[in-house]
Amino acid sequence: MPTSEAPTDLSATDPILITMQDEVRDFFGWSLDDDVDSAQLLLSRVEDSDVESWERHNRLVAISRLYRRLVIRNSEVIVLGAAIEPEEVAIALERPALLVAADGSSGALSELPGSLSEKAWSRLACIVSDADGGDGTFQAVKRSVPIVLHAHGNNLEEWNRLLYLAETIPDPPNLVLTHQTPAIIPGMHNPGGFTDGDRAVCFLTALGVHPERISLLGTRTDIIGRWSGVTQEDTKLQKLRWMKLFLTANGLECNH
Repeated sequence: MPTSEAPTDLSATDPILITMQDEVRDFFGWSLDDDVDSAQLLLSRVEDSDVESWERHNRLVAISRLYRRLVIRNSEVIVLGAAIEPEEVAIALERPALLVAADGSSGALSELPGSLSEKAWSRLACIVSDADGGDGTFQAVKRSVPIVLHAHGNNLEEWNRLLYLAETIPDPPNLVLTHQTPAIIPGMHNPGGFTDGDRAVCFLTALGVHPERISLLGTRTDIIGRWSGVTQEDTKLQKLRWMKLFLTANGLECNH
C-alpha cells in the first residue's frame, strides 16, 4: 500500500536501470561528461529563473502533487508512446485511467473531437520529456501540464527553448528535473530509463506506482511513431530496441 508521504528522491527501483544507461552510452559512443554538463546547466537554468514554482522546494511540492494523483488514487496509469493514435486514446478514456505522455505524444489529445479532447487533457497528469517532441510538447507547456524534464548531452538547445516558452505563459508548468548519470545531483533525479517512453515508466515506478497499474499505448519498436522528434531512422530504431529492454526490466512489454 502507498504511504501518505511522497518520496523526495526518485531513485531507480532497480540499480540495473542505471547500469543500462551506461551500456547505452557505450553502445552509441556518447560522453558521460556531456550528460553531466547538460544536467548541471539545466539545474542552474531552472534555479536561476524568476518562476517561483521552479524553486527547489516547490519542485518537491510538484512531486507530492503527482504522488497524490498518480499513486494515492490507485488508478490505472496509461503511458502514451510516440506511436499513439487519437482513436486509441478515445477508447482508453472509457476507463477511469490517468494519462502520462511521452513527450510530443500529448499532441494526439488535441486531435480528438472537442469535449473528448478536453476530457483527455484533464486526465493528463504530466508529460515526460527531453524537449524534442515539437508541437505536442509545446501544447502541453501552454496548458501548464507538469513536465518531468530530462537533460542529456545533446538537448541543451531543446530544453532551453522549452523553458523560454514556459516562462512566457501566465502559469508556467510545474517541473521535475531528471538526468541520466550515475552521479547524485541534488535537485535532480535519475529514476532510470533512456527514451521518453521507458523513462516515463521508470519515473512512475520510482514515484510509487506499481507496474501492474501501468498500461502502455503507442509504445512500439517496429515503427517510428509520428510523435517522435526529428531523428535518423536507423538510430531511432536502435533506440527503440533499448527502450524495450528498459521496459522489460520494469516488467512491461511494448505494444508491438
